Amino acid sequence: MGRLLARLPTPFTADGAVDTTELTELMELYVSQGVHGVLINGSTGEWFSQTEAERREVAEVAVEAVAGRIPVVIGVSSYTAEDAAALAKDAAAAGADGILSTVPPYVHPSPAEAVEFFREVSESTELPFMAYNWPRGVALDLALVPGLMSQIADLPQVAAIKDSTGDWNAMVGTIQEVADRVRVFGSLSHRKGLALITGLGGDGAIDGGGVGAPFGVPFFDAALAGDLELARFWVDKYQAVSGRMIAGDYSGRFASPIAQLKAAMDLLGQPGGHLRRPLLPVTDAGVLSTIAQILREADLPVSAEREQAVIAERASW
Repeated sequence: MGRLLARLPTPFTADGAVDTTELTELMELYVSQGVHGVLINGSTGEWFSQTEAERREVAEVAVEAVAGRIPVVIGVSSYTAEDAAALAKDAAAAGADGILSTVPPYVHPSPAEAVEFFREVSESTELPFMAYNWPRGVALDLALVPGLMSQIADLPQVAAIKDSTGDWNAMVGTIQEVADRVRVFGSLSHRKGLALITGLGGDGAIDGGGVGAPFGVPFFDAALAGDLELARFWVDKYQAVSGRMIAGDYSGRFASPIAQLKAAMDLLGQPGGHLRRPLLPVTDAGVLSTIAQILREADLPVSAEREQAVIAERASW
């Protein structure tokens, strides 16, 4: 219980190349924020628009930059178990501390096929494996299939489940079903989540980009220490940002989630970099001002000068 991991948004340059300089700076930011780990090349990392060589490069640069100070989990999601296993082996060679994968997007595997996919990928290395339930990305909600999460948790290399179902009651069911065997990360960064992790179970959350880390880290630290009053204070601060930008199904309220995340990071002066198509940047001045106001109301540092500079720069994108 009590862990906040940051999901890396892979920084790209304006011409679409992987920005290894900003990637290294972003790793330093996460370490300075005190996050308990970082997830590389997950959905937020735009793995879907990277070549295999780029995914290896991103993993290698991130692991080297962190230098063992916090755990690094590498996303290896792909369309076949063979390709995901190859990426898993690359992650192990780079020095990762764990790997993560969804079931293949588009495929809609049966429960038996999902278990077999996770088996093949998880057993391709000796690294701890995190099974990722991401209905919004794969159009299949593993949490809604009775007993399926338990079968996945029983696989020898599975150490954790990231359950990003939009059905909060189903996520609670996942925790109840498997928390005695594996760690469960999910929608826990709110008062309901606090009640859950201090009662039934649950281990933490994986925050998009680390924007909420100044609140999420002390929230989980306080929850772990049993200081519920302090935990409630910090989680309310967290929700003042996350709850106003991300909907219950993990969609963005103003743009696609990654686009609005990188806009928020830009407003905060953080090294989020550019997007890669098919995603499009947030350029609307009104939307950027709304995001800036949300950040300011949560006491995150966005000056009026910075807001206007970002608006002016993005108008030319």
